[in-house]
Amino acid sequence: MFLFSLLLLVACNNFGELELLGTLSKNLEEVSGNEVVTGSSLIWMLNDGGNKSKIYGVSKKGKIVKDITIKSKNNDWEDLTSDDKGNLYVGDFGNNFSKRKNLAILKIKHKDLFSSKKIEVEKIKFYYPNQTKFPPKKKKLYFDSEAFFYYKNSFYIFTKSRVKDKFGKTTLYKIPAKKGNHKAEYISEFNNGKEMVSWITSADISKDGSKVALLSPSSILIFSDFKKDNFLSGKVKRITFNNQSQKEGICFKDTNTLLITDEKAHGLGGNLYQLKID
Repeated sequence: MFLFSLLLLVACNNFGELELLGTLSKNLEEVSGNEVVTGSSLIWMLNDGGNKSKIYGVSKKGKIVKDITIKSKNNDWEDLTSDDKGNLYVGDFGNNFSKRKNLAILKIKHKDLFSSKKIEVEKIKFYYPNQTKFPPKKKKLYFDSEAFFYYKNSFYIFTKSRVKDKFGKTTLYKIPAKKGNHKAEYISEFNNGKEMVSWITSADISKDGSKVALLSPSSILIFSDFKKDNFLSGKVKRITFNNQSQKEGICFKDTNTLLITDEKAHGLGGNLYQLKID
């Protein structure tokens, strides 16, 4: 019986190309983003809306080493990114029904990642110029987002479609990485498929700017050889997962290694993974 259980456990934990690094704490069961930050040895993570206004510094085995409380409501935190100076940014732009008018990115100063106090953040606000109704009609529910990254003094936001049979459609917008209320600039769009497993749930760009990774529950899209900052142009490689857990976070550990997290749902997920890419 013990041998049978062991074999069953191994079979159930076949993550394809994903290397399991560790199981996350219960405090991160709804993990929605992860990021490696210059000048910090930890992997930074957050939970999405309805959870505490905290970010978590996690070890390479998935254990929480530090948590920091932020003086800003977790309306719907969905992703993390960072700049070259080690400042960390929270994407507070989850927008399930495209009703929100308070979309924002929260800036956490690098020095505050070492704080033990409740910290202040700078709020960078933005809006989509092509949204005129809150909410729009069901066939125009294109203003949710769970994915963004920082690159050369700008943020690049990838939307998540809530339109039936067009769940894989993502639109790329650009806003400046500075305080203000910015009109998001449309760049381009990409169709990843019709089903919910095609939803874009996180994004990152490699440190050298040569690769962009978009995450969905079923696969990763790796874009390269793009034109300027139209990251959805050029070549695209799809890496399909053997399991379809609720994958919500992705970041580059280095140019050829990705770190991936998934929420714990329906008895699956709640883990930190590593994936080697070409």
